[in-house]
Amino acid sequence: MAATEDVLTRPQIDEALAGLPDWRYRLGGLVSVYKAPTAAAALELIAAVGHLAEEQDHHPDLDWRYNRVFLRYSSHDAGTEVTPRDVKAAAAASAAAAAVAATAEPGLYRTVEVAIDSEDPEAISGLWRVALGYRKGRFGDLVDPYGRGPSLWFQQTDTPDVNRLHLDIHRSKAESGPVLDKTAATGALMNRDHAPGWVVVTDAQGNRLCLCTEEGHGPAAPQGQQQG
Repeated sequence: MAATEDVLTRPQIDEALAGLPDWRYRLGGLVSVYKAPTAAAALELIAAVGHLAEEQDHHPDLDWRYNRVFLRYSSHDAGTEVTPRDVKAAAAASAAAAAVAATAEPGLYRTVEVAIDSEDPEAISGLWRVALGYRKGRFGDLVDPYGRGPSLWFQQTDTPDVNRLHLDIHRSKAESGPVLDKTAATGALMNRDHAPGWVVVTDAQGNRLCLCTEEGHGPAAPQGQQQG
């Protein structure tokens, strides 16, 4: 089991990412997407990543979509945070991707969370946890133990929005600009008071979503759950 002191600080993560251009930080993990020349090459990459995982005894979340492979490394035994093992594994995965001529497309890796405004999160979180089959996450949020569904978190507020539910859509700051521009071009109301951490988007019927980046997020940092 990883020790708590193995968890990297956000500056340490940023320093590591300077040497990992294929990767981005996202909610306690390192994420990337690789596009292989063919589906067969993607399978080669998956096999190589699996072999590395067995060698390192450190396994990623992996999703295969034709010729693209989505990867996420996080140390679950360290509270689902980034440790040196994740940095080492990401570097090895990048080398495996290069060996099959796969190219990195980290901007394709987006993460969706469902947020619920509540005056008393504890009064309702148990129902949602049981109904979804989720477990508690890093900041009292609810997460799918198998990583398939979106996580759920409760925004405690004495003044809930009329629409209590909204989505938080996480993208890397490096790739967020075009999405913000295209969203604004639809005529949506864009509240940029908290940018670049998050931008609150409201549609013509008053429904909200937040376009979020990794800005302000880090290990054991509650402020990472304040967006929206």
